[in-house]
Amino acid sequence: MTAGTVSDPLVADSSCWLEYITLDTKANEAAKFIEGSRTILVPTIVLYEVYKKLKQSLGRTVADQFASQAMRCQVIPLDERLALAAAAASIQHKLAMADAIIYTTARSLEAELVTSDRAFASLPGIIVL
Repeated sequence: MTAGTVSDPLVADSSCWLEYITLDTKANEAAKFIEGSRTILVPTIVLYEVYKKLKQSLGRTVADQFASQAMRCQVIPLDERLALAAAAASIQHKLAMADAIIYTTARSLEAELVTSDRAFASLPGIIVL
């Protein structure tokens, strides 16, 4: 899938944020999306996953810097509608819980999902770094 227009929202999943924050091998690709002009949507489960991983591996300061940046984006809470839709998506696409929630959040808001996780590669609306 190709990148959308400036008005199209975008969900950067946990793997995308981690590539970006840790300057991993796909950091430059992730930066094009995270630092771009599109509206970034952040599912609350992404806040949880990335903050936890960063705090464990790089410490509180780096985790707090991520949280500050992510919360300047549009944070999308998990509500009952998304939870039930994610359960269905998990069964249909054989996705783990967090992946299903992230994918369903992106689809419900007509946003593309940017990820380095190949588990999403065959699904519509995905940009794999």
